[in-house]
Amino acid sequence: MILLELFWNFLVIGAVSFGGGYGMISLVRETVLGHGWLTESEFLSFIAVSESTPGPLAVNMATFIGASQAGLAGSLAATVGVLPSFVIILLIAAALHSLMKYAGVNAFLAGVRPCVVAMILATACTMGLSTLGGFTTVSGGFAPDVRALAVFALLSILHFAYKKKTQKAPSPIGMILLSAVLGAVLWSI
Repeated sequence: MILLELFWNFLVIGAVSFGGGYGMISLVRETVLGHGWLTESEFLSFIAVSESTPGPLAVNMATFIGASQAGLAGSLAATVGVLPSFVIILLIAAALHSLMKYAGVNAFLAGVRPCVVAMILATACTMGLSTLGGFTTVSGGFAPDVRALAVFALLSILHFAYKKKTQKAPSPIGMILLSAVLGAVLWSI
């Protein structure tokens, strides 16, 4: 039964997600927390791992979440569930240039853009409040994680200093590797 649930939920998520992997995060979060498959903390860790491993974020998340629930069969069910969205994206990408001449397509995209931004921003705020401030519910108290705040502050300072000096953003891979080293050092103390 869990295999069918994983497949169906990721099929639905993939079919209604706009904005790529980042737009999908809020839907995946709602689904996995609603089913009790992961805690908020586990979900945030899964995002970090999915973001740090090669491949599309949506496929990585589906694979890791499926594996956590039903092993290899679960990872296969969830991943196969999310794959049709990539076929749809490929078809749209192939036809997008010719479709952009229609006012209805442009109107649709203009309406979807703010929604995607809002979903990504809301997810980022929720994750930030949970990770940095310890908020898990609206009525929950403030319990800041000093180490997480230190890593966030250090990476932010590094990002802005590097950008000011070189006029370009630092390498995301370098930032991920640096944060991994900082995490290993700070959380082993």
